[in-house]
Amino acid sequence: MLNIALGAMEYGTRIGEQETFALLDAYVDAGGEWIDTANCYAFWQDPSGHGGQSEEVLGRWFARRPGVRDRVKLATKVGCEPLWPGSYPSHSEGLSAAAIDAALEASLRRLGVDHIDLYWAHRDDRSVPLEETAAAFGKHVAAGVVGRIGLSNYALWRAERLRGLGVVEPTALQLRYSYLQPRPFVRDKAHDHRFGWITDEVLDYAAGNSSVQLFAYSPLMSGAYENRPDRPIHQAFDHPGTTRRLALLNQLATDLSVTPSEVVIAWLTGGTPAITPIIGITTPAYLATALQGADLHLTDDQRKQLDEVW
Repeated sequence: MLNIALGAMEYGTRIGEQETFALLDAYVDAGGEWIDTANCYAFWQDPSGHGGQSEEVLGRWFARRPGVRDRVKLATKVGCEPLWPGSYPSHSEGLSAAAIDAALEASLRRLGVDHIDLYWAHRDDRSVPLEETAAAFGKHVAAGVVGRIGLSNYALWRAERLRGLGVVEPTALQLRYSYLQPRPFVRDKAHDHRFGWITDEVLDYAAGNSSVQLFAYSPLMSGAYENRPDRPIHQAFDHPGTTRRLALLNQLATDLSVTPSEVVIAWLTGGTPAITPIIGITTPAYLATALQGADLHLTDDQRKQLDEVW
């Protein structure tokens, strides 16, 4: 199976149903396995101000493709759905037991399935005791409605503290990550080293815990690797290391006759520990990039060159 995940965030809103079905079909037919969504996708693109559209369109796809549910691993999330239109991020559902129970029931209904393979806590909710959150997740794992629990946008110490409760073991972490690295001490919502980015410590943690799978979202930085004028590199990456890394990345892509984005995907999936990139596949061209990148093998020397640039 391909070590990539299809990010379905914009399905059912910006990406229409016909286009969504075609992309899902092509992804699965090519050997794609993971589909990643969330109960809050995509509240910011819908006039209602609430999410659920991505899960709903996936549910219609499952219903019209008998047997396809057995061919994929389905991941969705709880924690970030606005309590009312415009209330995010200050007021969202959070991770209380009641919120998790209600959100899971609604997700299962929208998706038209009887279980979720990987259920994510979308972001940490420090207003709720970890014991309560862990117990709620553990209950659904024990019931067989949820296969695994994952933590997204969590500080590593919080993830380890939840695991240490002994109630349920998170076996996946989802954070931002890419080949370019942000400057140290960046403190914004997009690139926060404290709990929003896969750091060296997270990599070491995953390398030493074989049960933990790392997922990276925004791995291609919204197309910035392809020198698109409408997708500039975020100012958090404005430092000399970015210039050097981009130069090597572009040279290697030219030598291999591939795109820089394909090299980035290969770098992520073929490393130690391997990282599963979640790629927002919104066009056939993006799908081709994802598939070709997942199939690209970097030599040890090429990987060493990429790793040693700073």
